This record gives sequence, C-alpha cells and structure tokens, in this order.
Amino acid sequence: MTTDTTEKGLEDLIMRHLTGTDGRSPGPVAGVAESAPASGGSGWFAGHPAAYDREYALDLEHLFAFLMATQPDSYAKLGIGDYRDKKGMARQKFLARLQGEIGRRGTIDVLRNGIRHGPLSFDLFYGTPSPGNDKAIALNQANRFSITRQLHYSLDQTRRALDLCQFINGLPVITFELKNSLTKQTVDDAIAQYR
Repeated sequence: MTTDTTEKGLEDLIMRHLTGTDGRSPGPVAGVAESAPASGGSGWFAGHPAAYDREYALDLEHLFAFLMATQPDSYAKLGIGDYRDKKGMARQKFLARLQGEIGRRGTIDVLRNGIRHGPLSFDLFYGTPSPGNDKAIALNQANRFSITRQLHYSLDQTRRALDLCQFINGLPVITFELKNSLTKQTVDDAIAQYR
C-alpha cells in the first residue's frame, strides 16, 4: 500500500483522526437531531460545506444544533421556525446580531461570554465543569467541535476555499491552508491560483 502524499491525502488523515471519516462523502448534512459524532475519531463532527453560511461566516447546522440541545427554551423564544429558511426575519436578526458581536468583540470573547439578543441571553460554549456538577458536565459534553474540508468561504469568488476549517459550536476558530513540500508547493502558488 502506497502513502498518499498529496494535499488531499493529508486532509484525509486529519479528518479521519478527528472524525473517523474522510469528510468527503456527500452524505446528509449533520442534522440537528444527530446527538454524537461518528465513531472512530477523536470526538469531532465532520462538517459539510453546505452547512456553512458565507454571509454570516457560520456553520449553521452545528450552531443551531448546539443552541437547541443546550438552551431549548431561549431558542424557542427566538421564533425561528426553520433555521434553513434564509428569508426568516427572526433568523436574519439573530444571525446579524451574532455576526455583529463577533465583529465587535471577537470570536473568543463571544465563545467565553455569549451574547444578548433582545431580552434573551445565549451561551455559545460551555467550559470545563467542576467535578460533581452533573448539569455542567452535560452542557460541556454538548459542545460541538467540527471540522470541514474544502470550505468555500468567499461571497464574490466562489473558487476560493480553505483546505480545512475547525469550528466550535458553529463558530470558526481555526483555518488551514495545507501545502505539499514534496511537490515544492508554496503559499505563493496557492495565491497565484486565485488571481
């Protein structure tokens, strides 16, 4: 068996280690009802590029799955019927608020401190719980760590894609642009392909 030394081969290795799958399968997008990542990985969900909303720069499947699982009462009060409906005003207002807070305070601060949306407060990450606090343990375990390969992010140039992007509860935190030194591929080569 030969080793795949291509960029896609490295993406496969990273995806399989974290998620137990190569992340290329065009199968169903991680549904809101899904409660656990695929077995065989390190507990990460394999994200799907179709779940990424370019306008708001969020993985909506994992964001809304997290909110519904951890804060169902507050989520219901938002009045978002189908979070996939791009024309829903309640959805647009909430996502605009979240995007505005990320732009103003940064992703890490929003993850640490959550956001307020009208009279509602939303936590966007649950940290390490203290021993014996069963509720905090359950909330911490509901965090959704996901990684998506070949994430098309650009609104104006749809060819632009990140090799990998890692999310916490639907918020992007780490991006990867992989290069292959065996083929002498450089960052300048990657930039040139988008010109």
